[in-house]
Amino acid sequence: MNKPVLGLGVGVVLGALDGATAWFTPAARDQMTGILIGSSVKGMVVGLLAGWFARKVHSVPKGIALGCALGLLFAYLVALGGDEHGNHYYLEIMLPGFVVGGIIGFLTQRWGELPAQKA
Repeated sequence: MNKPVLGLGVGVVLGALDGATAWFTPAARDQMTGILIGSSVKGMVVGLLAGWFARKVHSVPKGIALGCALGLLFAYLVALGGDEHGNHYYLEIMLPGFVVGGIIGFLTQRWGELPAQKA
């Protein structure tokens, strides 16, 4: 499996787990379906970008850093939206996004196949 496809798969699974942490915020429980879908898509995008980066740059620390940065960026964009009462849950959204992004960055650097080298 190549690195971007690996990133997509890992991203959707970890994104769903990230979204499932919203259950611990009682105000978000009635929005779980949207949160799970959004977090899965966010994870897929981070995974795809981290996998593409892993094909070009072969550095675990740089991959983790990029994954953390992308996860944090997309989580920040989600947190900006807030809820219907104007509450913004920055820490509750951005911390898991940061961690998941770092894990995705690590996994795409360590596993997955590189493209075949041309002779």
